[in-house]
Amino acid sequence: MSQLKENLRNFYNQTADLRNSSKKQEWKIEERRIFLELAKSEGKQTMLEIGAGAGCDSLFFMENGLTVTAIDLSAAMVVKCKEKAIDAHELDFYQVTALNKKFQCIWSMNSLLHVPKAELPQVLANINLVLDKDGLFYMGVYGGADSEHEYTMEISEYPRFFAFYTPAALQKVLEKHFQVLAFKQYDVGNNDTFQSILMRKL
Repeated sequence: MSQLKENLRNFYNQTADLRNSSKKQEWKIEERRIFLELAKSEGKQTMLEIGAGAGCDSLFFMENGLTVTAIDLSAAMVVKCKEKAIDAHELDFYQVTALNKKFQCIWSMNSLLHVPKAELPQVLANINLVLDKDGLFYMGVYGGADSEHEYTMEISEYPRFFAFYTPAALQKVLEKHFQVLAFKQYDVGNNDTFQSILMRKL
């Protein structure tokens, strides 16, 4: 395992309780609601959440009628998911094909920003492999400027790696693997810029 990945695993293992009890921002709730409405309108029934964390989004989608599978790099986060009766697995972005399943929709909120830019094309190709024909893929990430490096926060000694993109650069990468249906970028406070991308399998 790379040091970048090991640091991520350790950070999220260490902060699982904190994240499980934290309040979700309103803009994330709205993004989730919009995606659920679209998925339901198209009759989607199965979902994979990539980077599920403590499982709050997976639980929401389950409670609204979808059959959800969740994956996360952190064993502690997977435990939090299983406590919510979520079908959760300790896998990272690179291992989605190990599930040996296909899904009608895929949800990833602020997780794929931990993938180094050189590795994102392969991760996206693997995601495409487990998405059903005409399947929906939602990717939400912080971004706006071009950079990639590790950050350390006061709550943990372990740094986390982040890759940020300009809208044009991110869209160019995504369009090689998916049909981009909508790309939104907006300010979510605390000087953060969020990129919301809705895609369909080509």
